[in-house]
Amino acid sequence: MAAAALGLTLGGGILLAAWRWLRGAARAAVVCGASMRGKTVIITGANSGLGRAAAAELLRMRARVIMGCRDRARAERAAREIRAEVGERAEDEGGGGELVVRELDLASLRSVRAFCHRVLQEEPRLDVLINNAGIFQCPYMKTEDGFEMQFGVNHLGHFLLTNLLLGLLKNSAPSRIVVVSSKLYKYGEINFEDLNSEISYNKSFCYSRSKLANILFARELARRLEGTGVTVNSLHPGIVRTNLGRYVNIPLLAKPLFNLVSWAFFKTPLEGAQTAIYLASSPDVEGVSGKYFGDCKEEELLPKAMDDLIARKLWDISEVMVGLLK
Repeated sequence: MAAAALGLTLGGGILLAAWRWLRGAARAAVVCGASMRGKTVIITGANSGLGRAAAAELLRMRARVIMGCRDRARAERAAREIRAEVGERAEDEGGGGELVVRELDLASLRSVRAFCHRVLQEEPRLDVLINNAGIFQCPYMKTEDGFEMQFGVNHLGHFLLTNLLLGLLKNSAPSRIVVVSSKLYKYGEINFEDLNSEISYNKSFCYSRSKLANILFARELARRLEGTGVTVNSLHPGIVRTNLGRYVNIPLLAKPLFNLVSWAFFKTPLEGAQTAIYLASSPDVEGVSGKYFGDCKEEELLPKAMDDLIARKLWDISEVMVGLLK
């Protein structure tokens, strides 16, 4: 009996491993190695997870990648690791890629402004902005400016960042803005009476609301940028094994099963980053704007994510909240 159970377990493990390898090989082949030579890309939250994977792949494509990260020491360590993985030649060859670390804390509007000021002072062009950083289902806490953390980081910080860099993006056109959202937007609602969650707070709902806000922001921004040569698209990466879920508590006894399931069925960071890389680099989406993607294909949105009146109202309120309008 024990031998049969062991054989079943081993057989199942082998089948899972084979399926996992085949799935990974198929996904890794999705994005072709288009050249990004001569192009500058900013990626927020680039020291881990999807952002780190995207930074490595875009460096391989010879882009100048600016890693906007809250923790400079962790970002510098990630940059060293990426250079070792990709190979120093990616930066050494003339006109080749380059990896640059800049401090950016999206929970601080002061930090966002300082980051943008430095970019505008030092960078002659900006070809791609990937709004990737995020916080997931954290306990109730506030940003430096008093905003609920998930709405403040996932939406408002990126809202200000993007607006402050719009001039450089327009001057560098054709250029692209890529907004990383989530399928969990489906469970969110924009409650204008309590955007800061001071009346009630549910960490799952607030995350979903911030991801719905990402999509509405991308759609409204795409509308405002029509005819400028700057495109804006949003995406969901799928379920990915990253440290985004560090605030999610899994019972100790359930962790081995969870680890097995996540290994077998969740995407790796590189697989999860494929759609962001595709939208940042592929000629297939040249000129495409205002769309929502998953697995490098356009997907349909729920009506609430296509509500232009809500999108415009959210834009107007966000401008006031981040200080763009008094």
